[in-house]
Amino acid sequence: MKSIIKVLFFFLTSVTIAQTGTIVGKLTDTEYNNEPLPFANIFLKGTEKGVTSDIDGLYSLENVAPGTYTVVYSFVGYETVEIPDVKISADKVTNIDVPMGASAAALDEVVIKTTTRRESEVALLLEQKKAIAIKESIGAEQLSKLGVSDAAGATTKISGVSKTDGSGAIFVRGLGDRYLYTTLNGLPIPSDNIERKNINLNLFPTRLIQSIDVSKTTSPNISADQASGNIDINTKELSGSNLLSVSASTSINSNVMSNGVFNNFKVSPNYQDVSFGFYQKSVPTNQAITGQSWSPIVVGFPINRSYSLSAGTRIGNKLSVLFTAGQSEEFEYREGAFKQYRSNFLDDVIPDAITWNKEVATSGLFHIRFRADDNNDIKFNTLLINKIEDEVFEGGRSGEAVIFEETDPEEGLSQFIRDQNLKKTLLSVTQLSGDHKIGEKNELDWAAGYNYLSADEPNRIRNEVNFNEESVQLGRTGGFQQRKSIQKIEDTEYNGRLNDLIKIVDEEENLFHINIGGTYRNKTRDFGSQFFGAEETVTNAINPQSIDEISEIFTQQNFNNGLLKRNTLSPDFYTGDMQSVAGYTNVTGVKGKITVQAGLRFQRDNIDVNWDVNNFPGRKGSANKDYRRVFPSFNVKYALNEKHSIRFANSFTTTLPEFKEIAPFEYVSPVGQVTRGNPNIEASLNRNFDLKWEFFPSKDQLLSLTGFYKLIEDPINKVQDRGSAGVFSYFNAGNEAEVYGLEVEGRVNLISGDERPNLKLNMNASRMWHKQDLIEVFDNEGNFVRTFRYKGLTEIDLQGASDWIVNGSLNFNTNTENPFEATISGNYASDRIYALGSPEFQTSGDINYNDAIIEKGFISLDLILSKEITKNFRIGLSGKNILNPEIKRTQLIKPSTTNVETEETVLSYTLGARFGLNLNYTF
Repeated sequence: MKSIIKVLFFFLTSVTIAQTGTIVGKLTDTEYNNEPLPFANIFLKGTEKGVTSDIDGLYSLENVAPGTYTVVYSFVGYETVEIPDVKISADKVTNIDVPMGASAAALDEVVIKTTTRRESEVALLLEQKKAIAIKESIGAEQLSKLGVSDAAGATTKISGVSKTDGSGAIFVRGLGDRYLYTTLNGLPIPSDNIERKNINLNLFPTRLIQSIDVSKTTSPNISADQASGNIDINTKELSGSNLLSVSASTSINSNVMSNGVFNNFKVSPNYQDVSFGFYQKSVPTNQAITGQSWSPIVVGFPINRSYSLSAGTRIGNKLSVLFTAGQSEEFEYREGAFKQYRSNFLDDVIPDAITWNKEVATSGLFHIRFRADDNNDIKFNTLLINKIEDEVFEGGRSGEAVIFEETDPEEGLSQFIRDQNLKKTLLSVTQLSGDHKIGEKNELDWAAGYNYLSADEPNRIRNEVNFNEESVQLGRTGGFQQRKSIQKIEDTEYNGRLNDLIKIVDEEENLFHINIGGTYRNKTRDFGSQFFGAEETVTNAINPQSIDEISEIFTQQNFNNGLLKRNTLSPDFYTGDMQSVAGYTNVTGVKGKITVQAGLRFQRDNIDVNWDVNNFPGRKGSANKDYRRVFPSFNVKYALNEKHSIRFANSFTTTLPEFKEIAPFEYVSPVGQVTRGNPNIEASLNRNFDLKWEFFPSKDQLLSLTGFYKLIEDPINKVQDRGSAGVFSYFNAGNEAEVYGLEVEGRVNLISGDERPNLKLNMNASRMWHKQDLIEVFDNEGNFVRTFRYKGLTEIDLQGASDWIVNGSLNFNTNTENPFEATISGNYASDRIYALGSPEFQTSGDINYNDAIIEKGFISLDLILSKEITKNFRIGLSGKNILNPEIKRTQLIKPSTTNVETEETVLSYTLGARFGLNLNYTF
């Protein structure tokens, strides 16, 4: 406790970097054909701040306090050039290109341009202040202070946003994956996971990010396929004249460091085919039964580590290039418990569920910007992300696990499960965009993109056995309890957007603009999966010596001798094609303090899914969903004065079902839970209302209060379906759902000043109320089909919604020449429904039902320390998830034998705290 008090006291006596600007540019030699002029001197008159130009004539004068300066350029034998009245603004880059020669340059030959550094907090707050729609952003500068490592963590620093445990599943205002829309530089990107609509934001390290925008209200230029918001990731651009930096970091996970784990960290045998973070299959899955081991292997030194390189330069006055690449390697160990109930009775129990997870992520970004002149700007981006995630799950080693219907109690056998899976994800995004000013009254912007995604499980290995102290017996139900399987997802997508801005009136307080444009998206998916099993010809034909020697029996000799036989399940396939075409118009008018924006978007979405899967009657089927709708939106902003404004927004949006929510393929989790799609699911229609007050006390401070309301027709829910299998599926379980709430946000400078340490508090909190009805379904003739009501409930909370979401951080900086900085940040989201409950049979009842599964709330806390040793070298220490809370799901159980309701834990584990060291050097 004394140590904690000392740390907190230390924070309270330290503090944020004052916002500064940058001067960059190029010097040319008029005596030698305007060749670059190296080694010239550049300094601010009346100060000691200065630099010299490099071999290419480029210079960068950084960390310049806001103000007006005279910039002096000198070189031996050349006339000194003084540029007076250069205004430097916080978090902006001023570009000054100067020709130098034996005679003084005319000042009209000097080109001065100022651009916003969009990664800065001040710049993003200014953008938020000027925007009409309700949008919040976070930039690279703030992410660095908070020690955020990826885009998933970045979004949780925005009010009303939370995420699930260690994944990238994001919830905005209580609405999760299917209600969100994710874009990269304004263009859509595919999901890396069959179970999700949106890509895992953990794949985007902050090194690739300039800023992240979360638009909680919509505009006609944004896809209508969202209810809670659009998350737009803006990739890095070169902000100075040149860049060269390297960084390396390492950290340890407290769970991995525990006894018996560090020296026994398991990975699947597939990992032997991984080299430098890339996987190349050596044994085909159909030959892996005897051609590859079934047993995990142990890797040494499971310490998290990452390294990266960033380089960029400006070539002349028009072209800039940026390249950044890196790789990270992370280890995670989870130990907990799992239970599954059916009709309020225990079905499966694994009291010792253990997971080893190793992830290697390699990413690279190449960016080119060509600014032909002040009227034409072209950008090209290529992003590549390759991720290898290897997971080994074991449950039942203690001899206390029970899987329903596997053995009879009198046999005295318990169950052991081992599931080993390597997931390989390759994402490629290529984008080309342009901005063009066509005269004074017309601006055209466009973008086109191509996405490719390969998300494979190339050789999943699963064993299920029965055992006791005397013997080990292969699982004997179904013929595929000893199996190797392959799963492939390949997505290709073409997309684009076009927007024309027509300025009819363009005065500061008297403005009338019209936007006309359209968007296009064509996404296709090819999915395939196949099981290859090994089974005894008769029970106990061959018995492994122990659960750690299962692999020893799968030899070609045992198959030749007739002790084992091979089983091959017919492959599962589905294909999906989604075309979304939209046209829109948006009118913006400003009259004094009032800004009004009204628009219409017509969007046609056609989703076509065809399948050939084992668990569907007759195997083959298809579903076509065609939606054509007009989506109006309305935004109004009233600026009370320069610092206060009030905003109101109203819009209609939709929630489209995904391929995986439609195709009836069954995916089995490591613990045996099954999820499948539902061809009968339909899109939701959403109405959204927002009212927000904003107060900007200064350029880097904000206070705001927002009230919002959402009405969702035909909400889509994850529900545990009827039947003995306990399958989870997707249904329109209600006619409508309501979500309403309040959000409060504050960014306040508790201590500030240029000559003293700074202390800043960022805090946001959301309180939400939510409910949805539970319907009974009848066919066209009025005959009863099914019900979603159970134990007398006709309405329930909305799946995924938390009553409370709180995010906060306290940031300190000594504000010295080589500052020390410290940040403590925390997040909390209260309980939320993971899956809705449901009755077991056709009619509702108080006995035969499965209650809702609840994901319990928890607090996460991070501590970040950093010290600038020199201008170029920085060192940092971090503590992530230092409270290491228990992640837990619960379910209310009321067996008919006792009629007593209790709360049971159906899943639990911890992620472990991470303590790390980071080094960064900028040349």
